[in-house]
Amino acid sequence: MAGTSPWQQAVTYGAVGGTKAPDLLSFPPAGFRPYERRSRIGHGVVRWEYASQAVMTWGVQRHSGIDVQLQDTPSEVIEGTYTPIVYDGTGSPIAPETAEGDEVVYGAEGQPLIAPGDTATLVLPIGPVRFRAPCRVIFVIDEPNRKGFAYGTLPGHPEMGEEAFIVDRTEDGSVWLTIRSFSRPSAWHWWAVYPILRLVQAAITRRYFRSLSDPLN
Repeated sequence: MAGTSPWQQAVTYGAVGGTKAPDLLSFPPAGFRPYERRSRIGHGVVRWEYASQAVMTWGVQRHSGIDVQLQDTPSEVIEGTYTPIVYDGTGSPIAPETAEGDEVVYGAEGQPLIAPGDTATLVLPIGPVRFRAPCRVIFVIDEPNRKGFAYGTLPGHPEMGEEAFIVDRTEDGSVWLTIRSFSRPSAWHWWAVYPILRLVQAAITRRYFRSLSDPLN
């Protein structure tokens, strides 16, 4: 709707939170193409701190050449967004490390940490053209050795669906990035260039993994 702020719009698909489903690749939402890739991006405390901070501050996108334009979202919208409870190995709930209420929590580089309900427009330059992709944060994972989030598409995005970015640290100190998604073109003109759209998706995904695995200064 013309003049409607992004935070006032609903996501453009029904299976909200579907990237959490363990059987996503076998049973994706009807009509959507599932995707998952998990790759080791480094090892050790420094790599973990860098990757976990980056994924929680839109750093994966920014370091991949995408302009992240955050939108002001009323606190009642953010507070009304479901935040899942996470548990440790004994089954006890883990308190999230982010603050409650209206307080904004910032990462080591001064960027605000992602929170459920955050709304953003991702602007991707491809040659002389800039593609705009509005999205909303659906859920956040904030555990001691596993951090990340998923966003869902809003009206105006070239695709419909959800994409999750999760970094985790295993017992041997290895740091991994997992990207899971399900998607399909959002309109007939995007269906018409679907093969090109998939090539662009693949190129962007490679950038995402490089953004966290490149050598650290």
